[in-house]
Formats: sequence, structure tokens, C-alpha cells
Amino acid sequence: MRISMVSEHASPLAALGGVDAGGQNVHVAELSLALARRGHDVTVYTRRDDPALPDRVRTDPRLEVVHVTAGPVRTVPKDLLLPYMGELAEGIVEDWGQEPPDIVHGHFWMSGLAALDAARQSRAEGRPVQVIQTFHALGTVKRRHQGAEDTSPSERLVLEAMVGRSADRVVATCSDEVFELKAMGVPGGRVSIAPCGVDVDLFTPHGPAEDRARAHRIVSVGRLVPRKGMDLVIRAMRALADLGRVDVELHIVGGAGSSTALEDDPEAQRLRALAVDLGVADRVVLRGQVSRAEMPAVLRSADAVVCAPWYEPFGIVPLEAMACGVPVVAAAVGGLVDTVVHGSTGLHVPPRDPAAIAAAISDIVGEPAWARELGDTGYRRVKARYSWSRIAADTEKAYQAALTDAAPAGPATARRSAARRLESTGGRAL
Repeated sequence: MRISMVSEHASPLAALGGVDAGGQNVHVAELSLALARRGHDVTVYTRRDDPALPDRVRTDPRLEVVHVTAGPVRTVPKDLLLPYMGELAEGIVEDWGQEPPDIVHGHFWMSGLAALDAARQSRAEGRPVQVIQTFHALGTVKRRHQGAEDTSPSERLVLEAMVGRSADRVVATCSDEVFELKAMGVPGGRVSIAPCGVDVDLFTPHGPAEDRARAHRIVSVGRLVPRKGMDLVIRAMRALADLGRVDVELHIVGGAGSSTALEDDPEAQRLRALAVDLGVADRVVLRGQVSRAEMPAVLRSADAVVCAPWYEPFGIVPLEAMACGVPVVAAAVGGLVDTVVHGSTGLHVPPRDPAAIAAAISDIVGEPAWARELGDTGYRRVKARYSWSRIAADTEKAYQAALTDAAPAGPATARRSAARRLESTGGRAL
């Protein structure tokens, strides 16, 4: 197949850890590469945010990233990008020319708007393109948890639902999202599930681990925003101390730049002040960004990785921890309910409950043999279910379903459609 990915704010080339960079960047990059390695021709369209960026970057013989000028050629927070989606769609259609793809796959709701617009323009010229949508996060869920602090455009809920209902197929990343989509009016028969994945060659149980300053280490990874719940883990450190556990250190990874650069980060300042107030500052380390190459050693150094968000559409960090053979303590929300199996690969705790987090940590560090068993089971689960090659195969099935649903009746047309798909994959049947 010829596949166009649209990821308006999350370039697969972007460095991780910025304000608007994170899991979606990884997802788009790894899924695109895995599909390319399965024989598809993949182009990722993303917004140009730096005048120095080249028009095109080929990262694999079958994978290319195209920077489209849409709006100011500078970094713009993703919540302010809505006015430029028409320009993004025009740039995509111009690049397609007379040879549009079989599939255009929007990532995030604004990318979905651009994908639908591009497909509409192509169809008007007699060149049909099937639209697939992955939301990564839903505005209904964000508004429910953040309320007035939600900075999304006011039009998001209406437009997001329209994208879901208009796409030929929606790919949800977890079972919880399927229920949310149905509530938005998306027909269940047009929803597939393909979760996020993990690089099982980079994240493995085997390899170096960082040294610890104390007997036990807990790690939390994520952007420094309140909804990620880093403050809950710091409060859990106080609860651990009250239980007599003063031999545990917490490393928080994420934020803008290095640990020293965090001095200008309001959320980092809040977290450090909280640690001081609770008397655990000597056991809490804010690391700032850690490179992807260094992350496995950080994760392997932990007795457990704690993921305590208020809500989480999916969450790649638990998979990376499990791939490294490390148990996960996870809030029982969103995609974490699917990925972490309670009592088997880690422990679920109620959301926003520092005491429960502390109890789970205490249980894991207090029973090292059980902790190793949790880690081993998590590793096997990731290898079997969450490799990017497996996720690409699941996504490919959603593409095939959309193409099949769109195929006109008649044996001659069906033969032409099948022949086109075989030609586009070098004669390899999908």
C-alpha cells in the first residue's frame, strides 16, 4: 500500500521531552518504520516549525518525512494550530499530485481534520483515498479531568466527534477508548484496536543499569505537567518514610532540558518545593530529559516504575519498563488497565491515591523474588503483544478493512483493487 501519515504537531524527527513532544512522536515514528519494513511506502506529513528544516527527509528506503508549511514557520503550541489545518491539507494534496495514496492516517484530532480535507479534495478529482484516524487522546476525557484548565480550542469536542464519525475507520489504542468513541457517535463496526508498541530491541532486560544512591530506586517518566501525577509519587515517598522505608530514592525523568534547566520550569519548581515541604527532598531527584538511548539503563536501575497519571490515553512508558523486565505500579486509568496486568506484570492502584502507591512500592521492594517474577512476566507480555511489528500488522488489518469496505461491487473492480494492492507492496500478498 501507499500510506500517508499526518501528524501535525508531533514530528517523528522531533526530540522527545519538549512541551508538545512525547508518546505521539514515538508512535508515529515507530509505526511508520514498521509498516515500511512490511513492504509499504510510507510518507509522514508534519508541520514545518523551523525554516532550516529540509522539505523532505528519507529515513528508510520506503519511509519519508515531508515538512509542510502551514502557519508560522516556528514552534507553535499544539492547542493553537487549528487555524492552519487547511493549509496543511493543501500542502498534502499538492505533494500527492496525480498519485494519491491508498490510505491517509491522521494522528490526533487536528491531523484528522487535515486528513479528511485532503481526502475530500482528492475524491473530488476522482482519486479516492481512505481515511484512518488515531486520536491518541480524546478531548472529552481531557475536559472531564482538567475542567477549566483544559487549554484545547473551544471547538475541539465538536470537531473531534465529526472526525471520528467521518473517518472510514478509527483505530483506538485501548478498550477504554472504544467506549468513549461510541459515546461520541462513532459506530462500533468502524473501530479497530491497535495499541501503542515498544522497541523490543532497544528496551530489553539485558544490558547496563545505572548505579543507585540508595538500596532501592523508583522511577517515574513523563512530561512535567500536573496530569502526569508526579506530585502523587512524591507524596508516596512521604508515606513510605512513615512506613519506615527511608531506603528508597525517586528519580523523575522528563521536562525541558537538563536537571539544571528545570530551574525555570514552574512545574519542576512546584515538585521540588513539595519534596522539601514533605521532608523527602534528599530522596527525590528531578533528572530533566534523558536521551532515548540512555533510557533503558535508567529503567533497569529501578525496583519499579511508577505511572500515576490522572488519566492516560495509552502510555508507552509502562511498556518500556516491562520490556526491561521491571514491574510497573500504574494508576488504573485508560490504557494502563490494558497494558499492566494486576498481580502479573505489576500492580494497579486507584487514581490520585499516594497511600496506595506507597503500599504497592513497599510490597514490591519488600519481596524481591516476586518483583523478579513480575518483571519476567511483563517482559514476556511485551514481546508477545507489543512489538512494533505486531502493532503494524494490527494496523494493516484496519487499513485492509477500510479498503474492503470501500471497494465497489463487481468481480472486475475487486480484481483491479487487489492487483493494485499487490503492486504497491511489490507483489507480496497482505
